[in-house]
Amino acid sequence: MARNGSRAAARGALVLLVAGAFALGGCSTVKGWFGGKSGKELKPAELTSFAPTAQAERVWAASVGKGEGLVGGRQGPAVADGRVYAAGSEGVGAWDLQTGQQAWYFRYEAEKKKDDGERERISSSPGAGDGLVVVGGLEGSVIALDAATGDMRWRAKVGSEVLAAPAIGQGMVVVRSIDGRVTAFDAATGERRWFWQKETPTLTVRGNSSPLLAPGVAFIGNDDGTMSAITLAGGRLLWEQIVSEGEGRSELDRMADVDGTPVLDEVTLYATSFKGQTLAIDGPSGRPLWQHDAGGAGSVGVAADRIVVADPKGTVWALAKGDGSALWQQPALARRNLTAVAVQGNYAVVGDIEGYLHWLRLEDGAFAARARAGDEAIKGAPVVADGLLVVQDTEGRLSAWRVSP
Repeated sequence: MARNGSRAAARGALVLLVAGAFALGGCSTVKGWFGGKSGKELKPAELTSFAPTAQAERVWAASVGKGEGLVGGRQGPAVADGRVYAAGSEGVGAWDLQTGQQAWYFRYEAEKKKDDGERERISSSPGAGDGLVVVGGLEGSVIALDAATGDMRWRAKVGSEVLAAPAIGQGMVVVRSIDGRVTAFDAATGERRWFWQKETPTLTVRGNSSPLLAPGVAFIGNDDGTMSAITLAGGRLLWEQIVSEGEGRSELDRMADVDGTPVLDEVTLYATSFKGQTLAIDGPSGRPLWQHDAGGAGSVGVAADRIVVADPKGTVWALAKGDGSALWQQPALARRNLTAVAVQGNYAVVGDIEGYLHWLRLEDGAFAARARAGDEAIKGAPVVADGLLVVQDTEGRLSAWRVSP
């Protein structure tokens, strides 16, 4: 069954150039091109010393092979059934979560070379679940692997590059491609079941929200600042809600992408926008519960009574779950191109453009610990499972971390 939608508008060369610049260093780089702040003002804030109240320990490290480099996919790990799955540009691997021992590695060979002689690259983070690991490529390939062995189960194709991790569940693999199309495949066979499409604005942040699956529903963050709920049975739109209005004089000012994967906490959906708004939504109905003018392109971290989000300027915010009021803000990581926020025990964790990890106390936002995973940027969302934090940098280095008081 297919649900037709309008094709996204073709983009001009200048638009592609500007959008691609986000892969090189974030929005601040683009603003500099248009006569904005000076290079000195755009440099990442210097890290200040503090008295640690927690200890961060690297448990293990590994390599996924050649990393994403400047692809702009924000590749990060996935964890399922005690294993870490991670992709580089040329392959996908599986590692034991606790020890880092490699279980398998799949080297992707495209069906044919591109015109310039280079093979297609894997561009998305992996999706993992229900015995599958699925990744997407720059030319629209979708590759499904057996989670236990790394053997290929099936391969499919979508119309444009895939930067978001595919979602797996309820007998389906749901893939979001950069043209705004969401495609559902049968998880066992790879047969296409349906597609749904949302028109994309002329200029967007490079990257996409991964689909979030709930019983019978897929939640999709869109490039126009909206959140959509569609049925898994056939791709029918259930509701749509505005997270952030794309307002401003220029296309750059109007960018309002919901690029961080939404988070579902019981029946409340939390979504945040590049424009700087975070919205709590009643998942079943799409009814907005509250909105706060702090948000960013990454996903929110969810704790017992609060959510934590990093905004495009590098300020980390904690917002009360009940009404969205600000509990604290930490501005000392300005212009450090922060990742999505993860919650590890009593700490909120973010990675940055220089490879540092920062642990902030959930109670007040004070720095508790800092460690450097490597020399390259961390752009993919950190993942926490069984007490360990797992991160991946743009050179394909993977590491697991434990934090203790």
